[in-house]
Parts: sequence; structure tokens; C-alpha cells
Amino acid sequence: KSNSIYFSLRNFKIYKNIIIHFNNKDSKNVLLDISKILSKLVIDNYEKIIIKNIICREYFYFNKFEQKEILDYTLNDLDDKDECIYLREDSLNLLCNFFYKYLSEHKSIVLKGFITFRIKKYIEYLADQVDKSVNKFIIKREYTEFISLLKLYISTEENHINIINIVYNNSNPILLDENKKIIINDTNKFNAKYLSDITFSSNDYALNTLLSLNPKTIYVHLIDNNIDDFIKTIKAVYENKVIYCTDCNICNLYKSKKAIH
Repeated sequence: KSNSIYFSLRNFKIYKNIIIHFNNKDSKNVLLDISKILSKLVIDNYEKIIIKNIICREYFYFNKFEQKEILDYTLNDLDDKDECIYLREDSLNLLCNFFYKYLSEHKSIVLKGFITFRIKKYIEYLADQVDKSVNKFIIKREYTEFISLLKLYISTEENHINIINIVYNNSNPILLDENKKIIINDTNKFNAKYLSDITFSSNDYALNTLLSLNPKTIYVHLIDNNIDDFIKTIKAVYENKVIYCTDCNICNLYKSKKAIH
């Protein structure tokens, strides 16, 4: 097959001209191979530029630093090991189909013009990825502001209790005082310092109870060794006041209860 394909390259002042000669019998396979090569070329050399243009055009109200963070989110998601295979397959398949269809009907292609005018669905696909990154950026920014407000709140409030123990098992928080007595969560949503949404989850009430009592020290007993967003939020707010524990009398007591159930 390689003997039936010939390449010639001509350099002009503002562009390069590549001519491919091949046997018409192999045209389908050759065009498919060329389409795959051109698709990878677009992804490797033009994708970042296209994404930057989308961000500048559609999200111009973000400053340069914010746009850069959105760009990084998008590129990281596209290159993420867990998602990369599927996202890259989507990209390659979209582009390869465009190139193959065009090359099947035309004997020449101007790459820059093709990228500008012929890959609308691919650009729409990237725009969707950017939109997801913008949502992620906004959530992160709101979360950062939320943490700052809570840190400001606890710094201005007096401590109403010395120690609170949080027994955390399967994302279910149980609050204990320093005498290991259960603290009933304050479920009065009108007095709440924070509630995440209209569902008012048990974690929201636990967080509001913590804010109301504002302990000097928080021991987090990780029964299933799971540090999820709720625990990370407590750590972000209370910082060095939070102490993780996985092996103490309280941990062992609740682990034994878990084993029985």
C-alpha cells in the first residue's frame, strides 16, 4: 500500500501545498486515513485556539484571569484520564466524518478555511464543554465566597462550646458534645446561617448547628474513612480547629454499631 501513495510538498510565501497521489482502488481507505490524520492535527494544533475564541466571544464579561481559569478547566476536562477517551473519541469522530465527507466530494482542501466554515458541530461540541467549565468555575467562585463568609462569621462570634465530635458514617453526621451526648440539630430553617437548597439535607442542618454553637475544637470521626464535600467544607471553614480521627473510643463504638447492623 505504501508504494502506491506518493507525497509532494511545495512551499509558497504564505502557505504550504501538500499533494497526495494514490491508487484509486484504495481511495476509501486512504481518504479515511487522511481524515484521521487531519482530525488529530486539528485537535493538537487548533483546539486550544478555538476554545479561547469561544471564551472571548461568548464569555467576554469575565476578566482575563477568569477566562484563563475557564480555559484551563476545559482543557483539563478534555485531557482528564477518566473522561479523555470518550471526549477525544467524540472529537475525532466528529472531525473525521467532516473531513471524510468533504474529501470524498472534493479533490483539494484549504485547512484554515475548512476549520473556519466546515466544522460547525465540532465547534458547538467544544462550546458545550466550555459551558460546563463556566458552570464549574461559577460554582467554585460561589463556594469560595461562601467559605469566606462563614469564616468571617465564626471569627466574629463567640464560642458557645469547647468541643464537638462529628461521627461521620455514610455521609450521615451525628454531633456529640464533649461528654459524648448527642446534640440535636437545629432544624429551624428561619434561624439558619446557611442552607444549600430547598431540600434542607441533614448535612445542612448539621453545618448550621456547628455555626450556631461555634466550637473551639471539632473532632471528625471518620467511620468509613470518607472525606467528602461536607467534611471538606467544615475543614475549609474551621481550618486547624478540625482534627480527623479514625481510631478512638467513639470511632470504635460506632464502627461496632455499624458491624452489628
